[in-house]
Amino acid sequence: MKLLTLNCHAWREENQLGKIDTLAKAIQENAYDVIALQEVSQPTDGQVIRENVKSGNYIIVLLEALQRLGVTDYEYVWDLSHFSYGTYEEGLAILSKHPIEGKRSFFVSHSQDIMKWKTRKIVGASIRYKEELVSFYSCHLGWWHDEEEPFVHQAKSLLEYVQGEERFFLMGDFNNHADFKGEGYEYLIQHGLYDIYSLAKEKDSGVTVQGKIAGWDQNKQDLRIDLILTNQPCQVAYSQVIFNDINRPVVSDHFGVEALVDEE
Repeated sequence: MKLLTLNCHAWREENQLGKIDTLAKAIQENAYDVIALQEVSQPTDGQVIRENVKSGNYIIVLLEALQRLGVTDYEYVWDLSHFSYGTYEEGLAILSKHPIEGKRSFFVSHSQDIMKWKTRKIVGASIRYKEELVSFYSCHLGWWHDEEEPFVHQAKSLLEYVQGEERFFLMGDFNNHADFKGEGYEYLIQHGLYDIYSLAKEKDSGVTVQGKIAGWDQNKQDLRIDLILTNQPCQVAYSQVIFNDINRPVVSDHFGVEALVDEE
């Protein structure tokens, strides 16, 4: 099972359409089973396509790029989390090559006001993989030291929601560096989650952010904040960073993470 997670930084990138084409080409060539995307934005003045998805939504433009490459077998889930930069509605998405049997979205932040940029929502989808029902969640959480919207509350809300799932994967931007002791990453691992990176037989540095980006304005080190976590130990052939100018060109202010799971 091939997985990919990426914080897209949608519509805030130079040469955005070219970067979407780069992402689409990677999806075509790697045929990921499930993809989790964060910061998947759409213009507030777009025309409604279905439900709350509007024209100009990053996910729609990506699907159109895939269609030009002959890839038409992905289903998606998208939902709005909050408004950002005044002109965009920012959300999260799951793309799946397999039929989506269940969709869900829910708030994990104290705030449920979509006008507040720190409001956080999770988007999930369930698929059947080799006869097993597996759930996947696209996650974009807050920061450990944020007093207004603390990470611990969001993590607790997320873990309480998924605790009834037999098998699940949490994929996305957790905004907590894996090397920081006593903070969000350790909190998640101590609460029963397994890091795909740690389980992988082959891995690289895992670094997904270099330098200063929004939310990490004082950053002076390489960060591993984009993760794939699961509630069951499993065989992981590899975990590697993608879109870092080493493994394909950069497409966002975050690099992506891809992994091959349940393979010897």
